[in-house]
Amino acid sequence: MRLLRRWTGSHTRTLALGALFACACLSFASVTLHGATREARWCVRVVDGDTIVLDHGERVRLIGVDTPELHHPVKPVQYFAREARDRARELVGGNRVWLEYDQTRRDRYGRTLAYVFLADGTMLNLRLIEEGYGFAYTKYPFRAEYMARFRAAEQRARVGVRGLWATR
Repeated sequence: MRLLRRWTGSHTRTLALGALFACACLSFASVTLHGATREARWCVRVVDGDTIVLDHGERVRLIGVDTPELHHPVKPVQYFAREARDRARELVGGNRVWLEYDQTRRDRYGRTLAYVFLADGTMLNLRLIEEGYGFAYTKYPFRAEYMARFRAAEQRARVGVRGLWATR
């Protein structure tokens, strides 16, 4: 009982503040895998299939994938847009993600451009294309090895009649 009393009050607050500080430090941790630095962050919201919002409100556009439009000022909601958003939400919503950057860090709208990785090492950008939720978006240059993988994944999704490529 005496020991329990010693850990109440200010000790508990100090311990809680220490734990909070450690969590805050870990939320900005970065690791190097296969020569590329990946920054750990939290996904707090999924805007659509190819855009997420991270802790501190940072908007991230997935490099090399284009999903149907859900929130466009002029265009109506496109076929399979909600499904793409829901799948992205299922994979990363509320979860820790790791970002890998390319040579261009921001798009013309000020969004961060990144490859987004899940806890198991799966690249979200590639997974959405493989499952037929988006197209390989090769209009703007990005890493050649990823571009080739994205194109091949789209081709496999088309041949496998998955997602967008399934009959309406």
